[in-house]
Amino acid sequence: MKFYLIDDDKNVLHILKRIIRDRGLGEIAGTAENGVDALTDLPLINPDIVIVDLLMPEIDGITFVKRARSYAPDLTFIMLSQVASKDMIADAYSAGIEFYIHKPINSIEVESILRKVSESLTARRTLQQVQTIFQTQQNFVQPQGFINDTVEKPYIIRLKGILQKLGITGERGSKDIISLVDYLIQHNQKVDNVTLCELCSRFSDNPKSMEQRIRRTANMGMVNLANLGLEDYANDTFTTYSNSLYNFEQVRREMDFIRGKSVRHGNVKIKNFLNALIQECTERA
Repeated sequence: MKFYLIDDDKNVLHILKRIIRDRGLGEIAGTAENGVDALTDLPLINPDIVIVDLLMPEIDGITFVKRARSYAPDLTFIMLSQVASKDMIADAYSAGIEFYIHKPINSIEVESILRKVSESLTARRTLQQVQTIFQTQQNFVQPQGFINDTVEKPYIIRLKGILQKLGITGERGSKDIISLVDYLIQHNQKVDNVTLCELCSRFSDNPKSMEQRIRRTANMGMVNLANLGLEDYANDTFTTYSNSLYNFEQVRREMDFIRGKSVRHGNVKIKNFLNALIQECTERA
């Protein structure tokens, strides 16, 4: 990750540089002691994450973030300050920051937040790449005369598309989910009066492991959705599946966890998730 640091206190800049370099968090792409100089630097340096002080000469941190986001909407911002005003902190989050760090700087806290933000940013980028690939595949037109020897069931095609949009096709549990949903649809069943482990026992000699893979994969889908919602709250994938496959309040809780506003992850009710997948596949196939 490439970091850009903005603070009128040179000592703070020095501490942040040391934390980032000593803890192997990334590289320092540049620094500035005021927002005006930083606005000039950013288009040339193109960092991944900007750490900016709230109270600075010439323009304050919130104004800086708003101006920077107007021409660099993909930048990730972290704000730090001694100010403890709830209203001002709320304004900072509204402007588009990911985290707010209180001064004086605690190196352990800073390292934890920078790692969390970097991981979140990487996850969002991975999900974007997956969606781009999926969109390209959707737009691909087979040449005339092409014969496909392997014809999949319409609902399986739909299911794979959903898993791809959630960014979980590469997870080990995605194949387990496909097998389970295929079985349930063929037998006109839902996951209601039987445990997930009992269902998995029909496919695996180690049903507990299969169940854990499915749960981890479903949870990863929610994490990816939460990251997508943080980036674009109106995204079609986010609005569709955070309300159908998952409980929206739980997705919101996961978003709060990612932003450091909550210590609790969102919770996935796996039976509801699988039943919703069945409904999505059969109604829209």
